[in-house]
Amino acid sequence: MTTPKEIEVKVGFKSPLVMGSIGVLTLVFLGLLGRDGMVAFEISRRTDSLQLPTLDIDSSLLGILSGLAMFALAGFSLSRAIKNLKTPTWVSIVFGAVGVTALLGWLAAEASVPIAFIAGTALVLAVPIILGAMAGIMSERVGITNIAIEGQLLTGAFMAAVVSSITDNFLFGIAAAMVTSALLSMILAIFSIKFLAQQIIVGVVLNVLVIGITNFLYQQWLTEDAQSVNFPGTMDIIKIPVLSDIPILGPVFFENRITVFLAILIVPTIWFVLFKTRMGLRARAVGEHPLAADTVGINVGRTRFWWVTIGGSIAGLGGAALTIGNAGAFGREMSGGFGFIALAVVILGRWNPIYAALAALLFGFSIILRVWANQVSPGIPTDFITMVPYVVTIIAVVGFVGKSRPPKALAVPYVKG
Repeated sequence: MTTPKEIEVKVGFKSPLVMGSIGVLTLVFLGLLGRDGMVAFEISRRTDSLQLPTLDIDSSLLGILSGLAMFALAGFSLSRAIKNLKTPTWVSIVFGAVGVTALLGWLAAEASVPIAFIAGTALVLAVPIILGAMAGIMSERVGITNIAIEGQLLTGAFMAAVVSSITDNFLFGIAAAMVTSALLSMILAIFSIKFLAQQIIVGVVLNVLVIGITNFLYQQWLTEDAQSVNFPGTMDIIKIPVLSDIPILGPVFFENRITVFLAILIVPTIWFVLFKTRMGLRARAVGEHPLAADTVGINVGRTRFWWVTIGGSIAGLGGAALTIGNAGAFGREMSGGFGFIALAVVILGRWNPIYAALAALLFGFSIILRVWANQVSPGIPTDFITMVPYVVTIIAVVGFVGKSRPPKALAVPYVKG
């Protein structure tokens, strides 16, 4: 009979095996069978005051070196698994970064890779997913399954565009987006806490309701008077002096719109509140053992209600990032499944804000990669490029986070005895 200890050891071998397999594939297909030609990695933009030289390397050689490095990291992970030790998080991050570098080098054979542009755009495109994931983490950490993130993003996107257009003020648009999405989250919280409704069903109904309402208003109102109610434009880019001149990091983190800056601040703030404060300890207690939390005087219903509501307001900010932070106008169903991707990101990030944000960047990277790859390698099918991050996500869930555990009381209604 297999003991729990033996099961844990077997599970621990999955990560190095998956890493080793990916390393071999990289070595063979991006290296030995890769594309010939030099690739130039541009560290500085042409407009930067500080110009650093490009890094030139043969595309196939880069694939070979990357494959060997990934295989070495897999070996390190295997040595940890033999000792029944977990693979450090930095190993997975470095492993992914090496793989991405090899892929970029393969795509850009005989061309250049604008690192700052790709990284900065990936962050902008990932902001709605990041903020949606934060809403999911805040809800699920207190035991409420938030399937309605899609609807919260769409509500925020609609209200930000309309209110900003009418008032000619982006801050009013952001405030309206956050408030309306919070109200939508209140409905989820009330039905889940007060009426003990099935949380997944409530979330799905809210998504369908928001899609129907926004589609109707878009067709009957926004298209009829777009110049007045659906033409807000985008917020100005804020450039922080000195810091924005730092190569790569400057354009990505210190030269952006306010929605990006807010997302960068919100992620560590939620992490700190969850894991370093009494408030976060109470929230996690409610999500793990609501009866025990109630016994020591924590109001389970009130805690769940406010965490779900505040999480919804953050998702509304993510919706605002879609319109006034990127597109400049509202479009039908423009959230495009980002809410459901955010749910996957929550699981991939193990209900940890920092890890979830990093996972969300993978999807932002996939969007810009599809556009950029079509420019530098028009012969490669864009659908193939698009599916790469999703395949990576499946591999990551199976190989790296397959044994992650959600909060014990997730989706379980609590009735005070």
